[in-house]
Amino acid sequence: MHDYIRERTIKIGKYIVETKKTVRVIAKEFGVSKSTVHKDLTERLPEINPELANEVKDILDYHKSIRHLRGGEATKLKYKKEEHEEVVK
Repeated sequence: MHDYIRERTIKIGKYIVETKKTVRVIAKEFGVSKSTVHKDLTERLPEINPELANEVKDILDYHKSIRHLRGGEATKLKYKKEEHEEVVK
């Protein structure tokens, strides 16, 4: 594994533990894809730092458990915005 990948993986792992942000948000902030962040956290991090990987896994599991709620909220906001735009027209 290249050093820059190892360093990025550790940075992302520590960052998610500190901020509890989602994979999507972290991917934007680090300028990489969601797939890269997910691979870093689930496959590479356990090899590099198993303790940090366990903390990250708990956060990822939490986000997975509430994703249906966040998705519903996003849809609700989308339709609210569309209704507002129709009223303004």
